[in-house]
Amino acid sequence: MTEQTLQELFPTLAGIRQPGDIQGLDEKGLTRLGEEIRRMIIQTVSSTGGHLAPSLGVVELTMALLRVFNPAHDRIVWDVGHQAYAYKLLTGRLSRFHTLRQLGGISGFPRPAESPFDHFGVGHSSTSISAALGMAAARDLARRDNKVVAVIGDGSMTAGLAYEGLNQAGGLGKDLIVVLNDNEMSISRNVGALSSFLSRKLSMRWVQRFKKEAEAIMRQIPKIGDDLADYARRSEDSFKSFFTPGMLFEAFRFTYIGPIKGHDLRQLTSVLEQAKGLEGPILIHVLTKKGKGYEPAETNPTYFHGVGCFEPETGVALKFGACALPTYTDVFGRTLCDLAAADDKIVAITAAMPEGTGVAGFSERYPDRFFDVGICEQHAVTFAAGLASQGMKPVVAIYSTFMQRSYDQIVHDVCLQNLNVTFCLDRGGLVGEDGATHHGVFDLSFLRHIPNLVLMAPRNEPELQHMLATALAYEGPVAVRYPRGVGEGAPLAEKPEILPIGQGEMLREGADGVIVAVGSRVAPALEAARVLAEETGKQVAVFNARFVKPLPEAQLLELAASQPFMLTVEENALAGGFGSAVLELLADRGVLGSLRVRRLGVPDQFVEHGSQRELRARLGINRDGILEALRGLV
Repeated sequence: MTEQTLQELFPTLAGIRQPGDIQGLDEKGLTRLGEEIRRMIIQTVSSTGGHLAPSLGVVELTMALLRVFNPAHDRIVWDVGHQAYAYKLLTGRLSRFHTLRQLGGISGFPRPAESPFDHFGVGHSSTSISAALGMAAARDLARRDNKVVAVIGDGSMTAGLAYEGLNQAGGLGKDLIVVLNDNEMSISRNVGALSSFLSRKLSMRWVQRFKKEAEAIMRQIPKIGDDLADYARRSEDSFKSFFTPGMLFEAFRFTYIGPIKGHDLRQLTSVLEQAKGLEGPILIHVLTKKGKGYEPAETNPTYFHGVGCFEPETGVALKFGACALPTYTDVFGRTLCDLAAADDKIVAITAAMPEGTGVAGFSERYPDRFFDVGICEQHAVTFAAGLASQGMKPVVAIYSTFMQRSYDQIVHDVCLQNLNVTFCLDRGGLVGEDGATHHGVFDLSFLRHIPNLVLMAPRNEPELQHMLATALAYEGPVAVRYPRGVGEGAPLAEKPEILPIGQGEMLREGADGVIVAVGSRVAPALEAARVLAEETGKQVAVFNARFVKPLPEAQLLELAASQPFMLTVEENALAGGFGSAVLELLADRGVLGSLRVRRLGVPDQFVEHGSQRELRARLGINRDGILEALRGLV
């Protein structure tokens, strides 16, 4: 979009060159600005995909923050950061906003390398308060006077890390402002006691009944009961405050302000100005509506939390070719339901993402055997361990990037005790446009060295079915790791098979070398071998390892003894990954000899955002990259 077009379509927004420019707008100008921000976000995300509903819900809050605080001096930390699109637009990135989440474009999350106004890199939940407290402590040590603001959603407040930050912040008494953006949702509808506590939709009938019961109990106390009850009735304001979240945050020694209407710009600005002048830790409770200003997103905020391309006029998703195929997530969800029908010990657990991980259908069919623990991956794993210790078969479905947060629990609570817990790691490998904070490229490395754990990765949809059945039939912990998106279009199995542990399969014979691939890289390895044969007549074998741990040792050793070279391919970090495991085996058995070995995978760097296709091509792990490596080896 040219500068002239921006001026014509978004005249008020185009006039905001720096954050401070918002100060010059009157009330009508601010109203126009909010409307233009929403139009720009909807228009852009409809073609790039992204986190629509979260950003639409905080437009007024973002504007108020930038009217009160100066991000060139003050520090603003967004939790997760998927709600920061309006912030990007108002901090000098309007002209590049059309590149959102595209290769070489701006990130979908705050990123200090992208802008000096992005004060902390985020992407995972519940880090804002801890980071902001660190900034406040650094400010005081350096004797500076800037303000520090953390903006955290009520979904992120379900995680323990947020309370660790609150606890220390209250104990230190630092000047710190926490804005609690309460829209009653994280990705899916929030769950748990805290969510109910924060909710402003308390039933008045329930409140009245509680008050009557509390009064009756008080009156039963000998001698002083009637006086206590009468005092409680007279102190109606105090009694009401008992029902507000303020009680919780005051216990952390925060000054609580709220709830505040989150779409009333004037009130937001006034409250933030007041908080700016107060000392000590402050919490401002702001009530917003996810997807505000765009009816499809308001109606279905879960779908529009992170959405693909859609028609901006209607909100209808745009379907492209392969979208007709089921995703790996879909296949997992269907298979889990089928297996659970025959085994009432199977239990499903997720961390605030039933739709994203494919267990929403399970929750409907087996509500008593489904648990959404909120954004609490550590708790999810130890909770699963407790279930397994009592004979259940818990399946923990969490994105690979978020499973990283539960590493100690996997080691200590599950694997050390050799418990029957199945970890299903969705989004294993490169996830695409969400970028470095969300790529699941470390799981093979951080899981394969844990004793007792079996680690598998399917090459297609039916193999995922087989692996899930194998995991649930196995006595001990198992992790199944599969990619984001659609599979190969392979027909699903009517009945999943139990795979022999630690055994792969030969998919293509050949004597001129061998590709040993795992997971999503098996299909492009087959294609590369086929093209090489057409080009040169060289016949390279392709072996699907299936298992990262235990490795199919006997088969790999046989291949090493009969082939001139071995090329390993994985969609995981090379450091400590599948290829490293194969090399270790060959070296330990003394069979390297004249065998040439080359590894393809993700190098020792964080991978930026872009489509999965673009990123795989850039890293040389697509068909053409594998083919190029083969040409060098033959």
